[in-house]
Order: sequence, then structure tokens, then C-alpha cells
Amino acid sequence: MELYLVVKTTHILSSGVLFGSGAAIAFFMLMAWRSGDAPGFALAAKHVVLADWVFTTTAVIAQPLTGIALAHLAGWPLTAPWLLISYGLYIFIGACWLPVVWIQLEVRRLTAEAVAAGEPVPDRVHRLMRIWFVLGWPAFIALIAIFALMVARPGWS
Repeated sequence: MELYLVVKTTHILSSGVLFGSGAAIAFFMLMAWRSGDAPGFALAAKHVVLADWVFTTTAVIAQPLTGIALAHLAGWPLTAPWLLISYGLYIFIGACWLPVVWIQLEVRRLTAEAVAAGEPVPDRVHRLMRIWFVLGWPAFIALIAIFALMVARPGWS
């Protein structure tokens, strides 16, 4: 298979993993939080952290590598306006995601401690989850905007 098609396929698949894992992680973490079930929430947080490292982190690394390679192979200038906007949105998503990762690690720790002590989920977890929720929306919207730019590849000058 031609190198361009391999890189393009890898880029598309990793974007799907990034979007899909992000959506699934958000759904399961949100549902576990809303359930009020401390052991269930602790278990979900444990698996969400693992999924984020295995799937999301892999895709986060693959996206810029395959994206730059794809642009090079296609002959698109790396300074094309639609690519520059995409880079900015990707950096913005990362700025939202890094605190989310830290929050998920904290939530995992705090919920596990609460379950081990036979206590309810602490108030700090609820405060952290509200921040987690707020950070997720702009990142999600920015990711959709990147998809739109990748599909349209507008010829802005």
C-alpha cells in the first residue's frame, strides 16, 4: 500500500480513537459520578484513568505525527491557515485535557480511599468533577472544529 494511504488511514483511525475514547470516558465517568454509588464510581474512575492512558494518550501522540507526515506527503504547506487553526485548537484541547487527566487521577485516589474507609464520596470529588465537566465541553467542541477543518481543508489565503 502506498505510504500516503497508510499515513492517512493511521491519522483517521487515531482521530476516531481520540474522539471515541474521549466520548466514552466522559460518558462513563459522568454516569458513575451521577450514580451516587461510591464503589461503582471508584471502579469507573480506575478504569477511566487506564483507558485514558492506553487509548487517548496513544491517539494524542499519533495525531500530530501522522498529521504532519500527511501534510508533507500531500504537499500542503504546514503554514496553511486551516492547519494553523487546527494546531491552535489542538493545543487548546491539550490545555483542557492535562488538568482533566490530573482530576481523573485525584478522583480515582479519593474515591478509592472513600470506599476503603466505608465513607461516601468526599465533597472535594464533586468540586473536581464539576471542573472536569466544564473543561470537557470546550475541548469537545474544538475537536469537532478540527474534524470540520480536516474534512473541508478550506483554501483560505
